[in-house]
Amino acid sequence: MRQKNQWLIGIVAIAMLVYTCKVTQSVVQRDENGNIIADKNPNTEPLSPRKSLKKMYLQKGYRLELVASEPMIHEPVAIAWDGNGRLFVAEMNTYMQDIDGKNQMSPICSVKRLEDTNGDGVMDKSVIFIDSLVLPRMLLTLDDRLIVSETNVKHLYSYRDTNGDGVADEKKLIFRNDEVSRNNLEHQRSGLIWNLDNKIYVTYENVRYVYDRVNDVFKTESLIEGSRGQWGLTNDDYGRLFYSQAGSEVPALDFQQNPFYGRLDLKNQYSRDFLEVWPIIATPDVQGGVGRLRPADSTLNHFTAVAGQSIYRGNSLPAVLKGDLLIPEPVGRLIRRAKVINTDGKITLENAYQKEEFIASADMNFRPVNTATGPDGCLYIVDMYRGIIQEGNWTRPGSFLRRQILGRQLDKNIGRGRIYRLVHDDIKPDRTLPRMLSLPSSQLIKYLSHPNGWWRDNAQKLMVVRGDKSIAPQLAAVATTSESELARIHALWTLKGLGALNNETLMQALKDNAPQVRRTAVWISEEEAIKGNEQVIKALDALKRDPSADVRFQLALSLRFSKSETAQNIVKELLALNAGNELMTESQKKYEEGIRTRALADENSKTMTAEEQRLVQRGAVFFNQLCVTCHGADGKGVLNQNKEMPAPPLAGSKNVNGDPEKLVKVLLHGLTGPVEGKVYSDIMPPLGGNDDQYIASVLSYIRKNLAGNNAPIVKPSDVKKVRDATAGRSKFWTWAELNQ
Repeated sequence: MRQKNQWLIGIVAIAMLVYTCKVTQSVVQRDENGNIIADKNPNTEPLSPRKSLKKMYLQKGYRLELVASEPMIHEPVAIAWDGNGRLFVAEMNTYMQDIDGKNQMSPICSVKRLEDTNGDGVMDKSVIFIDSLVLPRMLLTLDDRLIVSETNVKHLYSYRDTNGDGVADEKKLIFRNDEVSRNNLEHQRSGLIWNLDNKIYVTYENVRYVYDRVNDVFKTESLIEGSRGQWGLTNDDYGRLFYSQAGSEVPALDFQQNPFYGRLDLKNQYSRDFLEVWPIIATPDVQGGVGRLRPADSTLNHFTAVAGQSIYRGNSLPAVLKGDLLIPEPVGRLIRRAKVINTDGKITLENAYQKEEFIASADMNFRPVNTATGPDGCLYIVDMYRGIIQEGNWTRPGSFLRRQILGRQLDKNIGRGRIYRLVHDDIKPDRTLPRMLSLPSSQLIKYLSHPNGWWRDNAQKLMVVRGDKSIAPQLAAVATTSESELARIHALWTLKGLGALNNETLMQALKDNAPQVRRTAVWISEEEAIKGNEQVIKALDALKRDPSADVRFQLALSLRFSKSETAQNIVKELLALNAGNELMTESQKKYEEGIRTRALADENSKTMTAEEQRLVQRGAVFFNQLCVTCHGADGKGVLNQNKEMPAPPLAGSKNVNGDPEKLVKVLLHGLTGPVEGKVYSDIMPPLGGNDDQYIASVLSYIRKNLAGNNAPIVKPSDVKKVRDATAGRSKFWTWAELNQ
């Protein structure tokens, strides 16, 4: 049977190779007024990869090549390469296999390992690396180990193939957290990004992770406000993180500063109409209903299901693409290319094209959910290729989505999936096959100057994970003498990760000619500044008038948490010198507001019992992980591009401060439709899968700690009474029902 399967996969791979090079993608059609002519009545039946490629529109010179598809892979959601270029694919085999999402938590999902054994760019070998998983959602390669996170649990396990058969036979707990998440799977962690600073970031958490190589475990570091974001997280060459948030229909956020310093978004950080999208196909299956569609052709009018974004950092596509943010929009069946513009440290995003997209498809089942730069320098696109993309909480009986899905039989298309590679007519992909895992650390140093960020990242990560300090002199030489700015940056962070960065190398980096190297040195100095190292703080003082706004802003951030009087005086002087810099002043303003808010919360807590305080404190964590998506961090709501709120404000609300029974019902079973006559762009998903204490904690926090609210806490016993009284309910509440 195994030989037969390998033969079948080989035939599929050959067929893929034959037609991949011949298929040309479509050209977008426009009317006499220049408007896109969208397919208003598209066929919903699944297409072969070849036919689906013919439905793709790409900008001139670009094309897609098929890397893998069914039967080799099914329901792919995330990818990661190890140091030898083998591709791991997380498969959510149980995701929405019917319109109700039955049996989604069955432990039958997989992580596949794919290989291109002949270097032609097409995967021709596949094996199930890990099976019996529950909706695997995050992958991170370390050395020869793969870190995997599953849905509903907070543990992280490492997996390793010790006998060379391609199947993981070693499983170790690398991070333990016994907490079980009962949020719907769209509202759980994603990411697991090993960033430039050797910290590992995820969404929906109030921590970041650090690899402790001595004990071979992950440890956590707290974030003062936690992180937001939903499905997707990426970083650029300089360690800037980009989150996204589908719940509030925001394609990118929290990219102005690292979340360690607090979350920050600025006014006008998107160009005009940036949030408007341009599909080439009618998109009726949108949870926001007809208000999310253009009346003329039923195309999606702005971002909604953003997911799996990445910064292109490779070397096998045009240089003008490098550093751009690629944002998949699976409901719109498109991928946005955003230019990332730095003006005095402030980042703004704008569409690279005028009223059109980088990639768009007229195939109703094209569902791009992830992107990544690969070892060959190309951009890879993960297409879940299915009819339903929304989770079951949004397809319940009576929902707008359910009618659209059943009417078009979108629920019938399951069990497929494709991975594409974006290539350009004028550039050949780099076919060099990585062999990093077998190289000594001393031979990995050369890759720190590689033009493809994938190679630089993996070389740094491997050296840090191995912990070989004997290479420190070579790294110091790169950090101080390399002609490559990025090599100097990576060498500094590798030394920092090894605990081998000496003072001489750091001081020289603080005087480097390249602003981003100086910024890196400031960032690295942060730990010593927080400890109050006056020698380091004095060296940093010389940079408060640095010509680069990026350096000055990082200086203000890195000294933010230092208790040193000298450090705080530098921050004050920086703020005075940069009074006209929106980024620096708004960041400090928000930080100080956070201090006042926490102080007020501490003062209010003095009137509560110890148990009540614990409820509110836990509720704060849950609220900031989940509820801020639609209600805003301050509870005052968030606005999308159309100046509409996805959910009602909670701060100062009479409904929040009143009888808590309504609130308990809403959290248990969800809410749809107008609230007090006002229509909101999203539904309130049910959170009843969480226990009574979770519900009580969230409600106690919003009733006690949001501005204008000061109502009694909600006890777990209060939740239990309502849960028991409404047991068996499967429908969302409406506001009219709640007020009967």
